[in-house]
Amino acid sequence: MVDECGQEPRDTPVSGALPQLRLDELLEGLQQQVAQVRSARDRIHTLLDAVLAIGSDLELEVVLQRIVESAVSLVDAQYGALGVLGEEGTIKQFLTVGIDEETIAEIGQYPRGEGILGLLIRHPEPLRLANLARHPSSVGFPSGHPPMTSFLGTPIKVREQVFGNLYLTDKQGAAEFDADDEAVLRTLAAAAGVAIDNARLYDDARRRQRWLAASNELTRTLLSGTEPAAVLESFTATLREMAGADLVTLAIPVGDSGELVIEAASGTRAEDARGLVLGAATLAAKVFASGETITSDAVSADPRATGGSAAIVELGPAFFVPLGTRDHVRGVLQVANVPGGPVFTDAVIDMVIGYGNQAALALEVAEHRQDAERMLVLNDRDRIARDLHDLVIQRLFAGALTLQSALGRLADRPQVGERVQRVVDDLDDTIKVIRSTIYSLGEQERSRSEGLRARLVAAMERAAEALGFAPALRMTGLLDTNVPAGHAEHMLAVAGEALSNAARHAQATAVDVSVEVTDTALRLKVADNGHGVDPAVTRRSGLANLRQRAEELGGSFSLRPNEPTGTVVEWAAPLHNAP
Repeated sequence: MVDECGQEPRDTPVSGALPQLRLDELLEGLQQQVAQVRSARDRIHTLLDAVLAIGSDLELEVVLQRIVESAVSLVDAQYGALGVLGEEGTIKQFLTVGIDEETIAEIGQYPRGEGILGLLIRHPEPLRLANLARHPSSVGFPSGHPPMTSFLGTPIKVREQVFGNLYLTDKQGAAEFDADDEAVLRTLAAAAGVAIDNARLYDDARRRQRWLAASNELTRTLLSGTEPAAVLESFTATLREMAGADLVTLAIPVGDSGELVIEAASGTRAEDARGLVLGAATLAAKVFASGETITSDAVSADPRATGGSAAIVELGPAFFVPLGTRDHVRGVLQVANVPGGPVFTDAVIDMVIGYGNQAALALEVAEHRQDAERMLVLNDRDRIARDLHDLVIQRLFAGALTLQSALGRLADRPQVGERVQRVVDDLDDTIKVIRSTIYSLGEQERSRSEGLRARLVAAMERAAEALGFAPALRMTGLLDTNVPAGHAEHMLAVAGEALSNAARHAQATAVDVSVEVTDTALRLKVADNGHGVDPAVTRRSGLANLRQRAEELGGSFSLRPNEPTGTVVEWAAPLHNAP
């Protein structure tokens, strides 16, 4: 329609504005899509950065911590945690992000895998909750735990095996986690599985390299002629470093009874454990008898055993492995951490078993070499004794007879006869000395087979019958080689008298016996928790005998109260005056 001036009317502003509005809506929608694309791009970049971050290190502990930190950053969570699973489906390691040390200390022990955490362990599939407290499996939070609402979790698999679970809570900027968060976390978990596998392979390779180097050094040292006893201390120290343990002990059998003695120890309070005799009720004795490996999460509180080093040193996670084969166990290795320390992995246990078998083989070869050398010495002694008897003694005896027969012809010369008689007497004394030497050549090896250690163990077994329980025995030093026979006899008599007094008079329920030898002295200490010495008893002939035995050797003897109850007997004798 046209007006009089031939122009179109101007009454259509509304119809002209509609396309403009639709264009604005399209532009706004396009901007939203562009923002979403940018957000997705930024998240993908962040995800790639996270994958690069967790894969840029081969130290397993560092990798695990970076996984948790990356997960928290990717899904904007306030709290994050990674629970590493143990053999029995429980959480053995728990790494957190977002909770300070003070709060962690207030919470106390980390979770073991109950509630929502246990649900993800039993059903290893991604889990997303708007409010975890409303889920039927929720068991609440411990005292001091910060409140948490939204939840997102996913398992981390390494070669189709669940290694652990990622737990994220409290989405920041939203009420709950969405499907995109779940997809991103699943992608991160897949990359984390690869990074963990690489770190574990690297850790295993490095551990094997160290194990081979240590095995070669041990074999070289033993085969070079070094005494096996001198190598055991360095052996336990190397093993403790390789296993990352707080305490490593090596117990070996002593005497015919099969009692175990901790011969070498390295780590926390090693001096308290070294020399301790282990009874049949200890886990080490059970491993020695069965040849099977035993593990414990808290060995000091383990109801399966009593006594041993775990009774005097507070220990947590530990395992015991036999040294040698099942048919020929040469000793028992204990590898332990202090309470609260990490549980040892299967890889560490396998490494210790392999290293122990290698050490047992090296010890076997070294002992065979020592036996061969000892046989050479014995053969030389036999030859020397035979030559002395068949040649030297016979010639001396013949010479003495010849001189003695010549004495009859010197009756008119008494001075010459007296001198010849002195020569005959000297030859007779020489023959006696040589015969004594021949006897001692064979007696030395026989006396060595029954050393002081074995005699002490036997004395403790005899005392157990009178006491009603086995006394705790600790032996330190080279008792079988550095203690003269006379000192050993005196010390055994003193120990027997002290144990007899504890059984007859003290009514003790625990007795600790400690025997130590150094380069200069032999020391004995017997402590009980009985009633102590009755002051009304004045006749103490037994104690006088103990003091006399010490004074004969130039030593000392003392008797004092034990704390809180009981008596302590201390006896010492110097070795520099030993015959």
